[in-house]
Amino acid sequence: MVHAYILIQTEVGKAAAVATEIAAIPGVASSEDVTGPYDVIVRAEADNVDQLGQLVVAKVQGVEGITRTLTCPVVHL
Repeated sequence: MVHAYILIQTEVGKAAAVATEIAAIPGVASSEDVTGPYDVIVRAEADNVDQLGQLVVAKVQGVEGITRTLTCPVVHL
């Protein structure tokens, strides 16, 4: 299982709607609107890196109101 945090910037005033819509996507463990340089932080999980990429590109980035994403895979050292 691969886990990642997805940091999301949204259009002004869209953070809450984006967080709510993303929370309903399969593979999303949590979705929170936050303050700071990013507007939403998502915890995602997938069986492998390819599926994680598909989740981000095909589903998360397709949500209206998102301007930029940064995916940070979790590593176990």
